[in-house]
Amino acid sequence: MGGDFAPRATIAGALYALAELHDEHVVQLVGQTKVIEDQLAALLGGEMSEFADLRRRLFLVEAPDTISMSDKPTAALSSGSNNPMSVGLRLQAEQASDAFVSAGNTGAQMAASALLLGRHAGLARPAIAAIFPTATRPIVVLDSGANVYCSPNELVQFAWLGSVYAEYVLGRERPVVGLLSIGEEKEKGNSTTKAAHALFERAGFNFQGNVEGRDLPAGASPRGPIDVVVCDGFVGNVVLKFYEAVMPMIVALLTADPSFDNATLEAALSPLDSTAYGGAPLLGVRGVSIICHGNSPPRAIKNAIKVAVRAVETRMNEHIEERLMKSASSLGAGQVA
Repeated sequence: MGGDFAPRATIAGALYALAELHDEHVVQLVGQTKVIEDQLAALLGGEMSEFADLRRRLFLVEAPDTISMSDKPTAALSSGSNNPMSVGLRLQAEQASDAFVSAGNTGAQMAASALLLGRHAGLARPAIAAIFPTATRPIVVLDSGANVYCSPNELVQFAWLGSVYAEYVLGRERPVVGLLSIGEEKEKGNSTTKAAHALFERAGFNFQGNVEGRDLPAGASPRGPIDVVVCDGFVGNVVLKFYEAVMPMIVALLTADPSFDNATLEAALSPLDSTAYGGAPLLGVRGVSIICHGNSPPRAIKNAIKVAVRAVETRMNEHIEERLMKSASSLGAGQVA
């Protein structure tokens, strides 16, 4: 029920995902079932009639309450709440589902995921891992908004979270980690960044060094390709919002010329289409919680579901647990916790 185009976009995205997944996969649609049934009937009886046989793989779960985009994060945690966030995440906590995907209130999803799924042992805070398109291949940037202030040790944990995600979900072998700063030299940056750099050098992951903002669109720094970029949630969210605005600006400038070939433009910019990556996982919770943009179309929902499936099938959370233990032993448990 969450998102600018819900429930239509969510239902359509679920159908598209099921069409590309194996028959054993099913989707639970959590929300006001009467509204969902009406929208589902309209889609399968009209523009998506070719997907009618997939109806058997959709299960409706009643959650009569709603959470608006403007509600406080605690709205998902109120006692006895039967909103889709709480109901959907409880299904996973009770092992009645394997993953949760939503385009609803981000703060509410973060709060409910942390409470109902719990955090990995020794983890200070979960982080949002956004997928950034680049000129080469997408990179993972975290934290992208969950934590405004971060300690150097928390940034180390984020690096481990991002490395596991890049390795097991994106398929990168020995992912390269960069620390976002204002210069590539380790002496550059604020006190937190400089302290984090010293910890990164002995943490055990594949640390390349500092990267700068200009390296993100290229997917590489002067030292070579990067897979994971680590920063605090304030910086990460500012960069994310800026990034999201660049492609529409380029399109607007180019299409202002009526003689411009729109088809060529669309093909050229297709690698920068964020809907191809679906959503951002909340890493660090003991489960799979995928946060989609509020304006996600069906394609983004479809790809978010497929990302969730891959996270489950590659046992991403088990690997995160292992890496966090490795981090604790390499830096000292007191420092990491």
